[in-house]
Amino acid sequence: MPTLEAIQMKIKRLQEQAEAMKAKQASATLDRIAELMQKSGVTVADIEAHIGGRKRGAGRRNASAAHAAPATAKYQNPKTGATWSGRGRAPAWIAHVKNRSRFLVDGNASSSSVPTESKAKRRGNYVRGEQPAKYRDPKTGDTWSGRGRAPAWIANAKDRSKFSIGADGKVDAAVKSTPGKAKNKLSSTAASPGRKGQPKGKQPAKYLNPETGATWSGRGPAPAWLAAASDRSKFLTDSSAADTPTA
Repeated sequence: MPTLEAIQMKIKRLQEQAEAMKAKQASATLDRIAELMQKSGVTVADIEAHIGGRKRGAGRRNASAAHAAPATAKYQNPKTGATWSGRGRAPAWIAHVKNRSRFLVDGNASSSSVPTESKAKRRGNYVRGEQPAKYRDPKTGDTWSGRGRAPAWIANAKDRSKFSIGADGKVDAAVKSTPGKAKNKLSSTAASPGRKGQPKGKQPAKYLNPETGATWSGRGPAPAWLAAASDRSKFLTDSSAADTPTA
């Protein structure tokens, strides 16, 4: 059985033989390169420039690969768990969805709510919330503020002024149809020293509902039981009827 020293000596000789073979092959390779350089007229500087350009190109590719990191998931399919970054072609499960916000991942949903709110604030400076009634249906008592989609009972009406809420719908219609005359009338009223404005505070009842006992002073929006009446004189209280001149 060979000893350890004998094995080590054998390994050393094999290594020396391998180095000699490498040196011989390298020498043959260099001779071949030198021969090719002489034939093609290539210099050592040309080779260095060529190798240096390849290294720089590899560096750029590595840098671009580092920048092109995988995009984070922005949308997720709740059924399958599949995700989409929001870039490139949309997958089939979200391609035809009109409202994609319900597929947003939690983090993206919270961040996307901020610009949505700011856009909503910039959409108009009109007053928000419940609006006062501007029109009333004399048959049913239904009202409409004049904003949004018109209800069926007024949508096809050519003259909406007859549905207008006020002490007298006809007066409101006249003021709206002839704003110039209304302004002149108001200015002349203010100019006359003998006239006084409407009294302040609680007003006495001028109209009375004989069925329910409800009253109305004649100022402000007319109640439903009187708004549709063609002849309001029959609802006048006794004192108001006495004050009303007879024709």
